[in-house]
Amino acid sequence: MGNAEEGLSIEAVRRRVNARLQTSSDGVDMDMSVRLVSSETVYRGAIFHIDDRRLALAKTDGGQVPVRRQILVHPQAVVMLVHDELTDRYLLEREYRVGPNKFAYGFPAGLMEEGEKPEVSALRELREETGVTPKGEQSVRIEHVGDFYSSGGMTNELAHIFVIHLSAWKQQARHFDKDEHVQSTWVSWEELTGIGIQAADSTIAIQHEEIRRLREQLATKE
Repeated sequence: MGNAEEGLSIEAVRRRVNARLQTSSDGVDMDMSVRLVSSETVYRGAIFHIDDRRLALAKTDGGQVPVRRQILVHPQAVVMLVHDELTDRYLLEREYRVGPNKFAYGFPAGLMEEGEKPEVSALRELREETGVTPKGEQSVRIEHVGDFYSSGGMTNELAHIFVIHLSAWKQQARHFDKDEHVQSTWVSWEELTGIGIQAADSTIAIQHEEIRRLREQLATKE
């Protein structure tokens, strides 16, 4: 955005852009909310379930357009890129992922519990999966990278992504679920960016941290 755009709120930008988008409408009024007509759970698993939903989109002439969608209903999740500031190393994990059907590289992650704040969930999952625990409140700094949908066209899964910087930490026992098997180790920045991580949420965290590192390098040169 140029200088003329600075200071505008997200809502103000959306109102202006939405007005232009609406001129390309095929008759559906996307400024109106979508009405849920019916929802039937067609599959229920241990973590997620799949609903078959019938919905109604509002039309600009006052009518409605019926649509049908299937949604994978999934709890919110947290993903953490963990940085040991003393050694400048990062915590890398490897575990089986059924999507790519392989043992994939990634970061500590997990599902949020009901009523749990994302930052609290992130530190809990970090402790359970790796045993890494900050020595105190002053030894941890949490950067909120953002909240991202993993695949908006098929699931409501929302991932809260963080970079956690630790100045001091301790190792505790790990606690896995019954069918959970995770390896973890500390790696250098070069190893982290060169190992071939393909997970979208982990890649977002890496890009965020790369910008921080570049800014830090530029600041030291000034």
